[in-house]
Amino acid sequence: MQKRAKQKEKEKEEKGFVLLFVALLSAVILAVGLEGADIAYREINFSTSARAANEAFFAADTGIECALYNDRSDIDSFKAGSTEVKCLNILIPFQTTNPWTFTLSGLGESGNSCANVTVEKISGPPKQTIIISKGYSTGSPSCTSVANNVERELMVNY
Repeated sequence: MQKRAKQKEKEKEEKGFVLLFVALLSAVILAVGLEGADIAYREINFSTSARAANEAFFAADTGIECALYNDRSDIDSFKAGSTEVKCLNILIPFQTTNPWTFTLSGLGESGNSCANVTVEKISGPPKQTIIISKGYSTGSPSCTSVANNVERELMVNY
């Protein structure tokens, strides 16, 4: 009888150990899983911000290229009396003149990027042209900074 009682007590101790071992193993697996999920979440955020930075940069670059194209001597859209530039086969009206400002919208892979472009011509000596293009990853069609927006600015001076 005593032998049987000792055996039952030993079985209870073993059951307690197994329960403790399972709880510990579950905690380790949960910690590893949560760490993996956290790394994946950070990677997704990083790739999203890199994509937004590219969209903003290329929008700003498109604005610079448009202004440079329209400032060629055979076109010269930036002179007194001019009211618009032609970019991407679209006539875009100036918002102000000298400095001339205009907005390109519908840019980028998703069509949500945009650029605000300013062209200033300084007449006297030396003659100088300053083009500033601010590209936004989102904000089209009004092209204003919104929450979680990435902005890149390019400047050309000649």
